[in-house]
Amino acid sequence: MAKEETEVVLIQTWHWRNSQKTPRFWRFDARAGLVLLLVVLFPRKWTIAVFLLVNITFWLLERKGLTFTAALRAMRVWLIGPKRPAYFWTDRRKLGDQE
Repeated sequence: MAKEETEVVLIQTWHWRNSQKTPRFWRFDARAGLVLLLVVLFPRKWTIAVFLLVNITFWLLERKGLTFTAALRAMRVWLIGPKRPAYFWTDRRKLGDQE
């Protein structure tokens, strides 16, 4: 009886809002599944090392509270700096004859 009640509660909590959650493959981020596929197809020491490095990176990002895409945005902000023009300098209008 208790198992059925928990299943009903689980079914009631499924909602379209859960679609924003990061996809998981067991305990790994699903984006690391591409590297896992590489390890399965080519089991070499370097592919296992890359797999571990990618998973440690994702784990550290999660501990910091960032998703992979949010970390990419944060890195972009860090590289560009605090002053960001609204448009690129080559797209600015230049003075000239308006014939």
